[in-house]
Amino acid sequence: MAAAAAKRKPVFVKVDQLKPGTGGHTLVAKVLSSKTVVQKGRAAAGAGAGPAARPTRIAECLIGDETGCILFTARNEQVDLMKADSTVIIRNAKIDMFKGSMRLAVDKWGRIEVTEPASFNVKEDNNLSLVEYELVNVEG
Repeated sequence: MAAAAAKRKPVFVKVDQLKPGTGGHTLVAKVLSSKTVVQKGRAAAGAGAGPAARPTRIAECLIGDETGCILFTARNEQVDLMKADSTVIIRNAKIDMFKGSMRLAVDKWGRIEVTEPASFNVKEDNNLSLVEYELVNVEG
């Protein structure tokens, strides 16, 4: 029984391997930029709004490795970790679609760790978030 609980070694993927509708990704990336897109404080939620009154922060961070870059949606305390020029290990990330383009995100099952600066140069001319996807319904 104990062997089944053993952690499996993470398989690191490169940015250019990310595809729509996939998850469970672990990757090392450099943060190129981070800009806050939503910031809601307690005042915006109104008095007595309950748990929804917690402040919400969302930032779009351009991250990448030597194969390409992608927008990462950082939420709340994740925003503090995603500082420009830092290198992060992102564990159990998933691809969300936003207006037909890919965004990388980490929910409560994933983790972000700041790590040693990476030696690679980010390939900025391969931005996967600029590729527009179209949802196609296949009739069976």
